[in-house]
Amino acid sequence: MRLGTKLLALVAASAGALAAVSVPGAAAQQGYGDRPSSSSLASEILDAHNRERAEFGSQPLAWSPELAREARGWANILARRGVMRHASIEERKGRGENLWMGTAGYYSPREMISYFIAEKQHFRRGEFPHISRTGRWRDVGHYTQIVWGDTRQVGCAIARGKRDEFLVCRYWPAGNTYGRKVG
Repeated sequence: MRLGTKLLALVAASAGALAAVSVPGAAAQQGYGDRPSSSSLASEILDAHNRERAEFGSQPLAWSPELAREARGWANILARRGVMRHASIEERKGRGENLWMGTAGYYSPREMISYFIAEKQHFRRGEFPHISRTGRWRDVGHYTQIVWGDTRQVGCAIARGKRDEFLVCRYWPAGNTYGRKVG
């Protein structure tokens, strides 16, 4: 995470949380732009997920081109609209979803995922939704989706709007299931 970053919002929905970050001033271009779901992007995002899953004790995820295509479609919609919101359960076919939004050009994919992983500071093992030291599962919802033991696949995409970038990750099977143990 960069110094001077301000957390603007952390909002949640029943399928997972939303994270939005911004940096002051104009965005300095770093070549991330409207990133395709390239193999290097896929590798960077998958590696970040699987490092955290290994530390947690979960099996590694496989990259899903199908989930990445779906994520790309939703990321493009969010970028065009300039707002962040979860797709409905029907729109995402019951898949899990993590969303991130931040000032365009400032964040690498690894940094974007690091915001999800940083939520582990509030995580406590238990049965969902009683998994947060704060008493609010939404404070750890990104993190628990990443490490959810039953999840086997992930696909993500990044799209650039007028001033922000949007990361959408889709997961199968979805995590954050009520009544199920996390860890």
